[in-house]
Amino acid sequence: MKIESLLDDLESGDPARVAAAAARLSEQADTVVPTLLRSLADVRRTAEMEPVMRVLRHIGPPAFDAVVTAWRRKEVSDWQAGRLLGVFDERSADQYAALAADPDYGKSSNGFQGLLRLRTDSDAGLRALVDSYSRSRLVPYKASDYARLLHASFRPRLHALRRDPAVSPRTRRGAMAALVAGGGVDALDDRDRAAIDRLIRVKIPHETPRLPSSTLSGWWMAVPGASYEGVFEALGLHDRRPITVAAGVEAAESREIRVPGPDGVDRAVGRVFVTPELDGWRLVFGAFDLLVGDPWDGMVETVERVSVHCGQAQFFFLDDAGGSDVWMVAENGQVIRQYVAEGDPEWEGDPLPWETLAVDDPDFDPEYDEAPSNAGTTGARSACGYLSVDPGEVGPDTEVRHHGWLAITAPGVGHGAFPGTLRI
Repeated sequence: MKIESLLDDLESGDPARVAAAAARLSEQADTVVPTLLRSLADVRRTAEMEPVMRVLRHIGPPAFDAVVTAWRRKEVSDWQAGRLLGVFDERSADQYAALAADPDYGKSSNGFQGLLRLRTDSDAGLRALVDSYSRSRLVPYKASDYARLLHASFRPRLHALRRDPAVSPRTRRGAMAALVAGGGVDALDDRDRAAIDRLIRVKIPHETPRLPSSTLSGWWMAVPGASYEGVFEALGLHDRRPITVAAGVEAAESREIRVPGPDGVDRAVGRVFVTPELDGWRLVFGAFDLLVGDPWDGMVETVERVSVHCGQAQFFFLDDAGGSDVWMVAENGQVIRQYVAEGDPEWEGDPLPWETLAVDDPDFDPEYDEAPSNAGTTGARSACGYLSVDPGEVGPDTEVRHHGWLAITAPGVGHGAFPGTLRI
């Protein structure tokens, strides 16, 4: 029987003819699938691939294997392979698990996408997950989502791997990371949590701090190292614990979670990183919406509130795309100097000793230019270096004292509620 007639049977709508055609095509997959894939050589649109995708779906696992083989030979593009591998059903669950275990990032990512879509609970899927977290490199796309989806089922098996003396140290490390990826730190037993705490304390003294870049956008606060303790009460932060700079930055930049509030309504909760003392200052990073709220009034209210608790507080906000450039200094509950630019700069308060006033700028011509007497010339990217610490300049030459803290924006949530791993 010719392939064309079998393909017609697949589109017939007659269940018996469809099943018979799929069985015959599966028997001939070694010749049928390569022929179909060659027909896609110049195809660049998903719609044009759909007839072939329907055939591959009917053929099942033999077609899956043929697509992967063609992909490895570069007979189909990465884009085409991603589309084609997204059509298979539960019959190909083992193939998805094998692909997820591939050391190549792209192929492994496609495997995890399939496992996630099919909600596959299998030992092969678990092994692929552990392997991906044991490689100490970029975790494949969707691996963390798969870890969260199957966490309840995988958790006992992962704990068993952690305590199995017959498995390699690398596998045990992968099992620990998979546990944290799926259920947060609370997924670990007391022994593993204690081990992580010890590792953090060992790494802290030897770390060279690197802070988030303000390129394109960013915001942060600075408070004196001597009085920083007040920032936790001022910002309503809870459950603080020592953390490395690398892990603190990653946590502060990670997504928020939603948890039930006291009234039963879900609320957003995030993590906040308070840096070690850097050249005498502590910097604060976290979710703007949770810590500040309103883009303008919230900034003023926040910096003034923190200054009540810390004596002084500084606020910096940058958004190159939106044209925003803001810095503020508050002391004892009152903003004493601020710069706001969303177009023409606006200044409030008396100039600070380090500032160059607009009227003193070499390019200022009093005959043609106008500027308020308190107008300065310095935006947030430069002002932070004069006022406290420039995050972009923090590095090997920065004087670092004590350690950083990771805290949570709501009580009773705990660090274990946040899934995903942090690079210590």
